[in-house]
Amino acid sequence: MYERIRILREDRDLTQRALAQMLRIHQTTYSDYELGRLNVPTAVWEQLADFYGTSVDYLLGRTEEEKPYPRKR
Repeated sequence: MYERIRILREDRDLTQRALAQMLRIHQTTYSDYELGRLNVPTAVWEQLADFYGTSVDYLLGRTEEEKPYPRKR
């Protein structure tokens, strides 16, 4: 699952630093997320899913469907 967030970042030509700034965390913290050294908080998974326009399930490797789920209103 951690590889998937790295691939999405690299596919968009983003640096770890740029993504860390968007998430308001240190670059080293984000690096540790990608390497699986730190558990990613739920709120960060949600932010990443919103940013990439996908679902948390996709980021976690629970589905191959990149398209996000419809939001309930």
